Amino acid sequence: MRISKKIKVLFPIAVAFSIVGCVQQPQALYNYGDYSDSYYANKKNMSDESTLKLQQSMEQAIEKAGESISGRVPPGMYANLGYMYLKSGNPNGAISNFKKEKSVYPESARFMDRIIKKVELVEGKLK
Repeated sequence: MRISKKIKVLFPIAVAFSIVGCVQQPQALYNYGDYSDSYYANKKNMSDESTLKLQQSMEQAIEKAGESISGRVPPGMYANLGYMYLKSGNPNGAISNFKKEKSVYPESARFMDRIIKKVELVEGKLK
């Protein structure tokens, strides 16, 4: 009789644990890839190599954006990549990424428009 009481108590607990153990991990809303690690490494040791690795990790995260729940590139990723292109002397790549940021996240439109205008002004003066 005593064993059946233990079974009545332990069985539901065992079932609950087995159900919880079968639950899948939630999928991330955005896929950042190894962006965080690359960003930290770049800030810790600012070098051309770490900056290039950061840029590549952002490009990979953008390529794999469809694997996330939202299916979109994380907020600010295009803008950050555009800024990196601008710093490396590629204003056309920068403007292209700023426009992509604006199209994916319309709430950034005013900010992106201002940056695009400034880049175009500077580039126009330099030519």
